[in-house]
Amino acid sequence: MKCIKNNKTGEIQRVDDKEAYNKVGSTWSYVAKTEWKAATRKVKVNEVVTESEDETIAEKQLKSKKKKVKNDKD
Repeated sequence: MKCIKNNKTGEIQRVDDKEAYNKVGSTWSYVAKTEWKAATRKVKVNEVVTESEDETIAEKQLKSKKKKVKNDKD
């Protein structure tokens, strides 16, 4: 299987080796499989959540207090 791209329209296809060999020339050219994947699949976007230093310090203090209370009960 080969990935080919139409130079005029920008269409990317994944075709059999023989079909690709016959099509590649002036209007079609070979492209990387990653380019075909990017064109056919949705890209996952990860959201980056930033926390202020005050929140992270407060969370650490809460966790340490919970550990102390749990240890005192045991």
